[in-house]
Amino acid sequence: MMGHWKKFLPLLVGLVALVSLALWWASGTGEGLKLRIPGTDAAPGGESGGANPVLAGKLIAGTAKPADLSGDWPQFRGPNRDGISTDPARISRDWTTSPPRELWSLEAGEGYAGVAIREGRVYLLDYDRDAKQSALRCLSLGDGKEIWRFSYPLTIKRNHGMTRTVPVVTDKFVVALDSKGHVLCLDAASGELKWSVSLVREFGATIPEWYVGQCPLVDGDKVILAPGGKDALLLAVELATGKPLWQTPNPRGWKMTHSSIMPMEFAGRRLYVYCASGGVVGVDAKEGTLLWETPDWKISIATVPSPIPLPDGRIFFTGGYNAGSLMLQLEEENGKLVPKTIFKIAASVFGATQHTPIFKDGHLYGIRADGRFVCLGLDGKVVWASGPTETFGLGPLLMAGEVIFALQESGKLRLIEASPARFNLLSEAQIMQGREAWGPMALAAGRLIARDLTRIVCLDVSSK
Repeated sequence: MMGHWKKFLPLLVGLVALVSLALWWASGTGEGLKLRIPGTDAAPGGESGGANPVLAGKLIAGTAKPADLSGDWPQFRGPNRDGISTDPARISRDWTTSPPRELWSLEAGEGYAGVAIREGRVYLLDYDRDAKQSALRCLSLGDGKEIWRFSYPLTIKRNHGMTRTVPVVTDKFVVALDSKGHVLCLDAASGELKWSVSLVREFGATIPEWYVGQCPLVDGDKVILAPGGKDALLLAVELATGKPLWQTPNPRGWKMTHSSIMPMEFAGRRLYVYCASGGVVGVDAKEGTLLWETPDWKISIATVPSPIPLPDGRIFFTGGYNAGSLMLQLEEENGKLVPKTIFKIAASVFGATQHTPIFKDGHLYGIRADGRFVCLGLDGKVVWASGPTETFGLGPLLMAGEVIFALQESGKLRLIEASPARFNLLSEAQIMQGREAWGPMALAAGRLIARDLTRIVCLDVSSK
Protein backbone atom coordinates (compact mmCIF):
# COMPACT_ATOMS: atom_id res chain seq x y z
CA MET A 1 0.00 0.00 0.00
CA MET A 2 2.81 2.38 0.96
CA GLY A 3 4.43 1.76 -2.48
CA HIS A 4 1.26 2.90 -4.25
CA TRP A 5 1.14 6.09 -2.10
CA LYS A 6 4.72 7.02 -3.02
CA LYS A 7 3.85 6.65 -6.69
CA PHE A 8 1.24 9.45 -6.47
CA LEU A 9 3.19 11.73 -4.11
CA PRO A 10 4.88 13.84 -6.86
CA LEU A 11 1.52 14.41 -8.56
CA LEU A 12 -0.06 15.54 -5.29
CA VAL A 13 2.80 17.95 -4.60
CA GLY A 14 2.45 19.40 -8.10
CA LEU A 15 -1.28 19.98 -7.67
CA VAL A 16 -0.75 21.74 -4.35
CA ALA A 17 1.92 24.00 -5.93
CA LEU A 18 -0.33 24.83 -8.88
CA VAL A 19 -3.24 25.79 -6.60
CA SER A 20 -0.93 27.91 -4.45
CA LEU A 21 0.42 29.74 -7.49
CA ALA A 22 -3.12 30.46 -8.71
CA LEU A 23 -4.15 31.88 -5.34
CA TRP A 24 -0.96 34.00 -5.18
CA TRP A 25 -1.55 35.38 -8.68
CA ALA A 26 -5.19 36.20 -7.89
CA SER A 27 -4.08 38.15 -4.81
CA GLY A 28 -2.21 40.59 -7.07
CA THR A 29 1.27 39.83 -5.78
CA GLY A 30 2.28 38.55 -9.23
CA GLU A 31 1.91 41.96 -10.86
CA GLY A 32 5.56 42.17 -11.91
CA LEU A 33 5.80 38.67 -13.34
CA LYS A 34 6.34 38.59 -17.12
CA LEU A 35 5.94 35.75 -19.57
CA ARG A 36 9.32 34.65 -20.92
CA ILE A 37 9.25 34.69 -24.71
CA PRO A 38 11.80 32.46 -26.44
CA GLY A 39 14.42 34.55 -28.21
CA THR A 40 14.19 37.69 -26.09
CA ASP A 41 17.36 36.72 -24.26
CA ALA A 42 19.24 35.61 -27.35
CA ALA A 43 22.92 36.47 -27.69
CA PRO A 44 24.15 38.84 -30.40
CA GLY A 45 23.76 37.17 -33.78
CA GLY A 46 20.69 35.31 -32.62
CA GLU A 47 17.21 35.30 -34.08
CA SER A 48 14.49 37.95 -33.84
CA GLY A 49 13.94 39.52 -30.46
CA GLY A 50 17.56 39.31 -29.32
CA ALA A 51 20.14 42.03 -29.02
CA ASN A 52 21.04 43.89 -32.21
CA PRO A 53 24.20 42.10 -33.44
CA VAL A 54 25.35 45.18 -35.36
CA LEU A 55 26.19 46.83 -32.04
CA ALA A 56 28.74 44.05 -31.44
CA GLY A 57 30.44 44.78 -34.75
CA LYS A 58 34.08 45.62 -35.33
CA LEU A 59 35.69 47.94 -37.84
CA ILE A 60 38.77 46.50 -39.57
CA ALA A 61 40.99 48.85 -41.55
CA GLY A 62 42.42 47.76 -44.89
CA THR A 63 45.41 49.01 -46.83
CA ALA A 64 43.73 50.34 -49.99
CA LYS A 65 42.87 53.93 -50.91
CA PRO A 66 39.89 55.31 -52.85
CA ALA A 67 40.49 55.53 -56.59
CA ASP A 68 40.82 58.94 -58.20
CA LEU A 69 37.88 58.28 -60.53
CA SER A 70 34.71 60.27 -61.14
CA GLY A 71 31.25 58.84 -61.66
CA ASP A 72 28.77 57.41 -59.17
CA TRP A 73 26.26 54.59 -58.87
CA PRO A 74 25.17 55.43 -55.32
CA GLN A 75 22.21 53.11 -54.79
CA PHE A 76 19.95 50.37 -56.10
CA ARG A 77 19.29 51.03 -59.81
CA GLY A 78 21.70 53.95 -60.02
CA PRO A 79 21.70 57.71 -59.43
CA ASN A 80 17.98 58.23 -60.07
CA ARG A 81 16.81 54.73 -59.03
CA ASP A 82 15.67 54.09 -62.62
CA GLY A 83 18.38 51.72 -63.91
CA ILE A 84 19.93 54.41 -66.11
CA SER A 85 23.54 55.59 -65.84
CA THR A 86 24.38 59.30 -65.88
CA ASP A 87 28.08 58.55 -66.38
CA PRO A 88 29.45 60.72 -69.22
CA ALA A 89 32.09 58.11 -70.15
CA ARG A 90 31.66 56.79 -73.69
CA ILE A 91 30.77 53.12 -73.90
CA SER A 92 32.39 50.82 -76.45
CA ARG A 93 29.79 49.41 -78.86
CA ASP A 94 32.14 47.12 -80.77
CA TRP A 95 33.52 44.36 -78.58
CA THR A 96 35.29 42.74 -81.49
CA THR A 97 37.93 45.45 -81.50
CA SER A 98 37.44 46.76 -77.95
CA PRO A 99 35.98 44.01 -75.70
CA PRO A 100 35.29 44.44 -71.98
CA ARG A 101 38.59 44.15 -70.11
CA GLU A 102 38.68 42.70 -66.61
CA LEU A 103 40.42 45.12 -64.25
CA TRP A 104 39.99 43.18 -61.04
CA SER A 105 37.89 40.46 -59.42
CA LEU A 106 37.28 39.06 -55.96
CA GLU A 107 35.54 36.16 -54.26
CA ALA A 108 32.41 36.91 -52.29
CA GLY A 109 30.02 35.03 -50.05
CA GLU A 110 27.15 33.26 -51.79
CA GLY A 111 24.55 35.80 -52.82
CA TYR A 112 23.15 38.33 -55.24
CA ALA A 113 23.95 41.61 -53.45
CA GLY A 114 24.94 44.38 -55.85
CA VAL A 115 27.31 47.26 -55.14
CA ALA A 116 27.03 51.02 -54.70
CA ILE A 117 29.79 53.33 -55.98
CA ARG A 118 30.76 56.85 -54.92
CA GLU A 119 34.00 58.90 -55.04
CA GLY A 120 36.22 55.99 -56.05
CA ARG A 121 34.80 53.64 -53.40
CA VAL A 122 32.74 50.49 -53.87
CA TYR A 123 30.35 49.37 -51.12
CA LEU A 124 29.25 45.74 -50.80
CA LEU A 125 27.17 43.95 -48.19
CA ASP A 126 28.82 40.52 -47.94
CA TYR A 127 28.65 37.39 -45.78
CA ASP A 128 31.42 35.19 -44.38
CA ARG A 129 29.84 31.78 -43.94
CA ASP A 130 32.77 30.21 -42.06
CA ALA A 131 32.95 33.04 -39.51
CA LYS A 132 29.15 33.50 -39.44
CA GLN A 133 29.56 37.20 -39.93
CA SER A 134 27.84 39.82 -42.04
CA ALA A 135 30.13 42.54 -43.36
CA LEU A 136 29.69 45.88 -45.03
CA ARG A 137 32.85 46.25 -47.11
CA CYS A 138 34.41 49.33 -48.69
CA LEU A 139 36.69 48.62 -51.66
CA SER A 140 38.75 50.73 -54.01
CA LEU A 141 37.18 51.14 -57.44
CA GLY A 142 40.72 51.15 -58.81
CA ASP A 143 41.84 47.64 -57.84
CA GLY A 144 39.11 46.08 -55.68
CA LYS A 145 41.29 45.99 -52.58
CA GLU A 146 39.70 46.61 -49.21
CA ILE A 147 39.72 50.08 -47.63
CA TRP A 148 37.77 48.88 -44.57
CA ARG A 149 35.14 46.42 -43.48
CA PHE A 150 32.60 46.49 -40.69
CA SER A 151 31.78 42.93 -39.53
CA TYR A 152 29.28 41.67 -36.99
CA PRO A 153 27.94 38.25 -35.92
CA LEU A 154 24.92 36.98 -37.85
CA THR A 155 23.69 33.45 -38.43
CA ILE A 156 22.37 32.93 -41.96
CA LYS A 157 21.59 29.58 -43.53
CA ARG A 158 22.06 28.86 -47.21
CA ASN A 159 18.75 29.73 -48.85
CA HIS A 160 19.21 30.57 -52.54
CA GLY A 161 22.03 32.95 -51.66
CA MET A 162 22.77 34.74 -48.40
CA THR A 163 22.81 38.40 -49.47
CA ARG A 164 20.62 40.27 -51.95
CA THR A 165 20.49 44.00 -51.10
CA VAL A 166 22.35 47.07 -52.38
CA PRO A 167 23.63 49.76 -49.97
CA VAL A 168 22.93 53.46 -50.52
CA VAL A 169 25.74 55.99 -50.09
CA THR A 170 25.71 59.78 -49.72
CA ASP A 171 28.49 62.32 -49.30
CA LYS A 172 28.69 61.43 -45.58
CA PHE A 173 26.98 58.13 -44.89
CA VAL A 174 26.45 54.62 -46.24
CA VAL A 175 23.30 52.73 -45.23
CA ALA A 176 22.69 49.00 -45.67
CA LEU A 177 19.88 46.57 -44.83
CA ASP A 178 21.03 43.02 -44.14
CA SER A 179 19.35 39.66 -44.74
CA LYS A 180 17.64 39.60 -41.34
CA GLY A 181 16.37 43.16 -41.24
CA HIS A 182 19.17 45.00 -39.44
CA VAL A 183 19.75 48.52 -40.74
CA LEU A 184 23.23 49.96 -40.27
CA CYS A 185 24.57 53.42 -41.03
CA LEU A 186 28.31 54.01 -41.20
CA ASP A 187 30.55 56.94 -42.00
CA ALA A 188 31.08 56.55 -45.74
CA ALA A 189 34.78 57.42 -45.57
CA SER A 190 35.94 55.84 -42.31
CA GLY A 191 33.44 53.01 -41.75
CA GLU A 192 32.64 54.18 -38.21
CA LEU A 193 29.24 52.95 -37.01
CA LYS A 194 26.78 55.83 -36.58
CA TRP A 195 23.58 53.97 -35.70
CA SER A 196 21.66 50.75 -36.24
CA VAL A 197 18.05 49.60 -35.86
CA SER A 198 16.40 46.20 -36.13
CA LEU A 199 13.24 46.20 -38.25
CA VAL A 200 12.20 42.94 -36.59
CA ARG A 201 12.85 43.75 -32.94
CA GLU A 202 11.90 47.45 -33.01
CA PHE A 203 9.22 47.65 -35.71
CA GLY A 204 7.68 44.18 -35.85
CA ALA A 205 8.87 43.19 -39.33
CA THR A 206 8.54 39.62 -40.58
CA ILE A 207 11.49 38.49 -42.69
CA PRO A 208 10.19 37.15 -46.03
CA GLU A 209 11.13 33.79 -47.45
CA TRP A 210 14.61 33.91 -49.03
CA TYR A 211 15.58 36.70 -46.62
CA VAL A 212 15.37 40.48 -47.07
CA GLY A 213 15.65 41.74 -50.63
CA GLN A 214 14.51 45.34 -50.07
CA CYS A 215 17.11 48.02 -50.80
CA PRO A 216 16.97 51.12 -48.54
CA LEU A 217 16.06 54.52 -49.94
CA VAL A 218 17.69 57.77 -48.83
CA ASP A 219 15.58 60.84 -49.60
CA GLY A 220 17.28 64.03 -48.47
CA ASP A 221 17.93 63.73 -44.74
CA LYS A 222 15.69 60.66 -44.30
CA VAL A 223 16.08 56.91 -44.73
CA ILE A 224 12.86 55.30 -45.97
CA LEU A 225 12.19 51.63 -45.17
CA ALA A 226 9.26 49.21 -45.35
CA PRO A 227 9.18 46.98 -42.23
CA GLY A 228 5.62 45.79 -42.82
CA GLY A 229 5.19 45.65 -39.05
CA LYS A 230 2.00 45.89 -37.02
CA ASP A 231 2.27 49.66 -36.62
CA ALA A 232 4.80 50.48 -39.32
CA LEU A 233 4.02 49.58 -42.90
CA LEU A 234 6.56 52.22 -43.98
CA LEU A 235 9.05 54.04 -41.79
CA ALA A 236 11.23 57.15 -42.00
CA VAL A 237 14.28 57.64 -39.77
CA GLU A 238 16.71 60.51 -39.61
CA LEU A 239 19.76 59.78 -41.76
CA ALA A 240 22.27 61.24 -39.31
CA THR A 241 20.93 59.59 -36.15
CA GLY A 242 18.48 56.79 -36.98
CA LYS A 243 15.79 58.55 -34.93
CA PRO A 244 12.26 57.58 -36.11
CA LEU A 245 10.49 60.51 -37.80
CA TRP A 246 7.20 58.91 -38.83
CA GLN A 247 5.53 55.51 -39.23
CA THR A 248 2.75 54.60 -41.64
CA PRO A 249 -0.12 52.70 -39.99
CA ASN A 250 -0.67 49.13 -41.18
CA PRO A 251 -4.34 48.33 -40.43
CA ARG A 252 -4.45 45.46 -42.94
CA GLY A 253 -1.35 43.76 -41.57
CA TRP A 254 0.48 43.69 -44.91
CA LYS A 255 4.00 42.28 -44.69
CA MET A 256 7.42 43.06 -46.16
CA THR A 257 8.25 41.77 -49.65
CA HIS A 258 11.47 41.65 -51.69
CA SER A 259 10.41 44.76 -53.63
CA SER A 260 11.99 48.17 -52.94
CA ILE A 261 10.33 51.53 -52.31
CA MET A 262 10.15 53.98 -55.23
CA PRO A 263 9.62 57.76 -54.95
CA MET A 264 7.42 59.66 -57.39
CA GLU A 265 5.83 63.07 -57.91
CA PHE A 266 2.16 63.58 -58.71
CA ALA A 267 -0.34 66.41 -58.32
CA GLY A 268 2.20 68.56 -56.51
CA ARG A 269 2.98 65.86 -53.94
CA ARG A 270 5.98 63.66 -53.33
CA LEU A 271 5.07 60.14 -52.36
CA TYR A 272 6.56 56.69 -51.91
CA VAL A 273 5.12 53.66 -53.70
CA TYR A 274 5.58 50.20 -52.21
CA CYS A 275 4.43 46.70 -53.13
CA ALA A 276 3.47 45.07 -49.84
CA SER A 277 2.30 41.48 -49.41
CA GLY A 278 -1.40 42.25 -49.85
CA GLY A 279 -1.33 45.12 -52.32
CA VAL A 280 0.26 48.45 -53.24
CA VAL A 281 0.34 51.64 -51.17
CA GLY A 282 1.17 55.28 -51.80
CA VAL A 283 2.55 57.15 -48.78
CA ASP A 284 3.04 60.88 -48.25
CA ALA A 285 6.76 61.71 -48.17
CA LYS A 286 6.49 64.44 -45.53
CA GLU A 287 4.32 62.85 -42.86
CA GLY A 288 4.08 59.16 -43.79
CA THR A 289 0.30 59.22 -44.06
CA LEU A 290 -1.36 56.61 -46.25
CA LEU A 291 -2.59 58.42 -49.37
CA TRP A 292 -3.98 55.45 -51.28
CA GLU A 293 -3.95 51.68 -51.47
CA THR A 294 -5.10 48.96 -53.85
CA PRO A 295 -5.22 45.16 -53.63
CA ASP A 296 -5.16 44.89 -57.44
CA TRP A 297 -1.44 44.00 -57.52
CA LYS A 298 -0.02 41.26 -55.32
CA ILE A 299 1.98 38.08 -55.86
CA SER A 300 1.43 35.21 -53.47
CA ILE A 301 4.87 33.57 -53.86
CA ALA A 302 7.39 36.42 -54.07
CA THR A 303 7.07 40.07 -55.07
CA VAL A 304 10.51 41.07 -56.38
CA PRO A 305 10.53 43.81 -59.08
CA SER A 306 9.89 47.35 -57.85
CA PRO A 307 7.18 49.76 -59.06
CA ILE A 308 8.05 51.92 -62.07
CA PRO A 309 6.68 55.49 -61.85
CA LEU A 310 5.77 56.83 -65.28
CA PRO A 311 4.68 60.24 -66.60
CA ASP A 312 1.22 61.61 -65.80
CA GLY A 313 0.64 59.57 -62.68
CA ARG A 314 0.90 56.12 -64.17
CA ILE A 315 2.73 53.28 -62.38
CA PHE A 316 3.78 49.98 -63.94
CA PHE A 317 4.02 46.75 -61.96
CA THR A 318 5.40 43.43 -63.12
CA GLY A 319 6.34 40.10 -61.59
CA GLY A 320 7.00 36.42 -62.03
CA TYR A 321 5.18 33.29 -60.93
CA ASN A 322 2.52 33.81 -63.61
CA ALA A 323 1.63 37.28 -62.27
CA GLY A 324 2.12 39.15 -65.56
CA SER A 325 1.95 42.95 -65.34
CA LEU A 326 -0.44 45.77 -64.43
CA MET A 327 -0.73 49.47 -65.26
CA LEU A 328 -2.12 51.79 -62.60
CA GLN A 329 -3.35 55.35 -63.06
CA LEU A 330 -3.46 57.85 -60.19
CA GLU A 331 -6.25 60.41 -60.32
CA GLU A 332 -7.11 63.29 -58.03
CA GLU A 333 -10.74 63.33 -56.86
CA ASN A 334 -12.00 65.82 -54.26
CA GLY A 335 -8.46 66.44 -53.03
CA LYS A 336 -7.69 62.72 -52.64
CA LEU A 337 -5.53 60.42 -54.75
CA VAL A 338 -7.36 57.45 -56.21
CA PRO A 339 -5.60 54.51 -57.93
CA LYS A 340 -7.35 52.97 -60.91
CA THR A 341 -6.24 49.89 -62.86
CA ILE A 342 -6.00 50.65 -66.57
CA PHE A 343 -5.08 47.18 -67.82
CA LYS A 344 -3.48 43.89 -66.90
CA ILE A 345 -1.07 41.87 -69.04
CA ALA A 346 -0.84 38.10 -69.14
CA ALA A 347 2.48 36.54 -68.12
CA SER A 348 2.90 35.15 -71.63
CA VAL A 349 2.93 38.73 -72.96
CA PHE A 350 5.18 40.23 -70.27
CA GLY A 351 6.12 39.51 -66.68
CA ALA A 352 9.62 40.08 -65.22
CA THR A 353 10.45 37.56 -62.51
CA GLN A 354 13.38 39.26 -60.82
CA HIS A 355 14.72 42.51 -62.25
CA THR A 356 12.76 45.74 -62.64
CA PRO A 357 12.42 46.88 -66.29
CA ILE A 358 13.84 50.21 -67.48
CA PHE A 359 11.67 53.04 -68.80
CA LYS A 360 13.06 55.29 -71.53
CA ASP A 361 11.34 57.53 -74.09
CA GLY A 362 7.89 56.00 -73.86
CA HIS A 363 8.99 52.35 -73.78
CA LEU A 364 9.81 49.70 -71.19
CA TYR A 365 12.75 47.33 -71.63
CA GLY A 366 12.96 44.15 -69.59
CA ILE A 367 13.39 40.39 -69.44
CA ARG A 368 10.28 38.23 -69.59
CA ALA A 369 9.77 35.07 -67.52
CA ASP A 370 10.69 32.91 -70.54
CA GLY A 371 14.07 34.69 -70.66
CA ARG A 372 13.41 36.74 -73.80
CA PHE A 373 14.33 40.41 -73.89
CA VAL A 374 11.26 42.57 -74.60
CA CYS A 375 10.48 46.14 -75.59
CA LEU A 376 7.00 47.00 -74.35
CA GLY A 377 4.83 49.97 -75.24
CA LEU A 378 2.91 51.85 -72.56
CA ASP A 379 -0.27 50.41 -74.05
CA GLY A 380 0.83 46.98 -72.84
CA LYS A 381 1.67 45.66 -76.31
CA VAL A 382 4.98 44.03 -77.23
CA VAL A 383 6.94 46.18 -79.68
CA TRP A 384 9.63 43.52 -80.16
CA ALA A 385 11.13 40.52 -78.42
CA SER A 386 14.45 38.75 -78.81
CA GLY A 387 14.44 35.43 -80.62
CA PRO A 388 14.09 32.06 -78.90
CA THR A 389 17.87 31.56 -79.00
CA GLU A 390 18.60 34.96 -77.43
CA THR A 391 17.48 34.37 -73.86
CA PHE A 392 18.70 36.02 -70.65
CA GLY A 393 17.36 33.90 -67.79
CA LEU A 394 16.96 35.89 -64.57
CA GLY A 395 19.91 38.20 -65.17
CA PRO A 396 20.15 41.96 -64.52
CA LEU A 397 20.19 44.91 -66.90
CA LEU A 398 21.12 48.61 -66.92
CA MET A 399 21.09 51.38 -69.50
CA ALA A 400 23.90 53.76 -70.48
CA GLY A 401 23.22 56.30 -73.19
CA GLU A 402 21.71 54.46 -76.15
CA VAL A 403 22.74 50.95 -75.11
CA ILE A 404 21.59 48.37 -72.56
CA PHE A 405 23.89 45.97 -70.71
CA ALA A 406 22.11 42.68 -70.06
CA LEU A 407 23.78 39.82 -68.21
CA GLN A 408 22.69 36.26 -68.87
CA GLU A 409 22.65 34.22 -65.68
CA SER A 410 25.52 32.01 -66.91
CA GLY A 411 27.84 35.03 -67.14
CA LYS A 412 27.44 36.08 -70.77
CA LEU A 413 27.21 39.87 -71.07
CA ARG A 414 25.31 41.33 -74.01
CA LEU A 415 25.12 44.87 -75.35
CA ILE A 416 21.74 45.76 -76.88
CA GLU A 417 20.68 48.90 -78.71
CA ALA A 418 18.13 50.83 -76.64
CA SER A 419 15.70 51.45 -79.47
CA PRO A 420 12.05 50.54 -80.07
CA ALA A 421 12.85 49.96 -83.75
CA ARG A 422 14.01 46.34 -83.32
CA PHE A 423 16.01 43.96 -81.16
CA ASN A 424 19.58 44.76 -82.15
CA LEU A 425 22.34 42.79 -80.44
CA LEU A 426 25.50 44.88 -80.77
CA SER A 427 28.08 42.72 -78.97
CA GLU A 428 28.47 39.93 -76.45
CA ALA A 429 31.22 38.51 -74.24
CA GLN A 430 31.56 35.74 -71.68
CA ILE A 431 32.74 37.68 -68.62
CA MET A 432 32.26 34.96 -65.96
CA GLN A 433 32.16 31.18 -65.86
CA GLY A 434 29.99 30.76 -62.77
CA ARG A 435 26.26 30.43 -62.22
CA GLU A 436 23.30 32.49 -61.00
CA ALA A 437 24.63 35.84 -62.16
CA TRP A 438 21.54 37.54 -60.75
CA GLY A 439 22.96 40.44 -58.72
CA PRO A 440 22.27 44.01 -59.94
CA MET A 441 25.10 45.57 -61.95
CA ALA A 442 26.62 49.01 -61.39
CA LEU A 443 28.37 51.42 -63.78
CA ALA A 444 30.68 54.35 -62.95
CA ALA A 445 33.72 55.92 -64.61
CA GLY A 446 33.35 53.58 -67.57
CA ARG A 447 33.68 50.58 -65.23
CA LEU A 448 30.97 47.96 -65.01
CA ILE A 449 30.74 45.83 -61.86
CA ALA A 450 28.87 42.54 -62.15
CA ARG A 451 28.66 39.36 -60.10
CA ASP A 452 27.58 35.75 -60.10
CA LEU A 453 26.83 33.64 -57.02
CA THR A 454 30.38 33.80 -55.60
CA ARG A 455 32.51 36.17 -57.71
CA ILE A 456 32.55 39.89 -58.45
CA VAL A 457 34.27 41.39 -61.50
CA CYS A 458 35.07 44.96 -62.54
CA LEU A 459 35.29 45.56 -66.29
CA ASP A 460 36.50 48.46 -68.36
CA VAL A 461 33.68 48.96 -70.90
CA SER A 462 34.64 52.45 -72.04
CA SER A 463 35.41 53.35 -75.61
CA LYS A 464 39.11 53.68 -76.37
